[in-house]
Amino acid sequence: MKEEALHLLALTRIKGIGVAYSKNLIRRFGDARAVFQASPGALLQSGLPAESAHAIHTFTDWASVEAELLYLEKIGARPLVFTDSEYPQRLLPLDDSPLLLFYKGDADLNTKKIISVVGTRNPTEHGKQITEQIIRQLAQPDLLIVSGLAHGVDARAHSAALKYNIPTIGILGHGLNYIYPHENRGLAKEMLRQQGGLLTRFCTDTSPDTFQFPLRNRLIAGMCDAVIVVETRLKGGSMLTIGNAEAYGKKIFAVPGRFDDACNSGCNWLIQQGKAGLFLSGQHLQESMGWETPAPHSGKQASLSFPTETTSLSVAEKALLNLLTESKTLSLDEICIKSQLEFSTVAKHLLSLELQGLICSLPGKRYLLS
Repeated sequence: MKEEALHLLALTRIKGIGVAYSKNLIRRFGDARAVFQASPGALLQSGLPAESAHAIHTFTDWASVEAELLYLEKIGARPLVFTDSEYPQRLLPLDDSPLLLFYKGDADLNTKKIISVVGTRNPTEHGKQITEQIIRQLAQPDLLIVSGLAHGVDARAHSAALKYNIPTIGILGHGLNYIYPHENRGLAKEMLRQQGGLLTRFCTDTSPDTFQFPLRNRLIAGMCDAVIVVETRLKGGSMLTIGNAEAYGKKIFAVPGRFDDACNSGCNWLIQQGKAGLFLSGQHLQESMGWETPAPHSGKQASLSFPTETTSLSVAEKALLNLLTESKTLSLDEICIKSQLEFSTVAKHLLSLELQGLICSLPGKRYLLS
């Protein structure tokens, strides 16, 4: 495996050869080592430009490639070749999946359930609370939380995962020698300490650069089963991640927000366009994914308590509580009819009430008081 990693890493250093070309070469010659052993004529027949074929045939910088692998070992990281069982298997069907990744950590990248959480770098206080409550509701065995270790929703998702004892992976847009933003260094260290990890497609000395983060976003979208988006505008990195998730056939869930807040415009648009399902609760997501609802998660989550005061609730939230007080359980449709509110408005307020611990969701989109 080290030999294959050595040659794959060398292949990434050939100018003009991206993932698609590299995959074609490996399919043609069998593995990366055989690519470097091929004759110039055979390389040209594969469709490579003459300059790239010459660069492969005359490649001599093996010392720096070996030094990179030794350095990875020194810092407790390792290369993950696409044929390695540790390599994220959810990436393999994707045309643009990297042939080589670099990983530091202990989390299982192929655990049964993987959720990516993305959103704005400048969340509201409500957005921060919602992100943490989402993670709390999802807490269960065999779950991995993935995000981009950025400011805002990303950092909040990682921190909440640590709080509720869920392994969490930070996907980097640079090499393992850097943590960007610098303010998240402590968070990254804690993620590693608590059986999480850091994953990247870039060599260790690759510094952060703007053009690399869209490639990071592809990994965030590609290696999960579903993406949850919290507070995003119509344009930005989160929407790029969602676009990738849609292209990869991943399930997408969005948290609805106030229509007059620009920070919610992306989420609301995704729901309105049918590109994302409403995130109603952790249980609702599990049902949508076909996952069995687990027993209550043990550990830190069990000690949480939730507010029961209703004085800070909106008029609509109080009205929905009154409806549920009058009836044992109500379906989402019944609540819409009785309240005479729009579906999206009801869904938003039900989510808020559930996150505050005032109501519970049941299978079949039914609700009752907690």
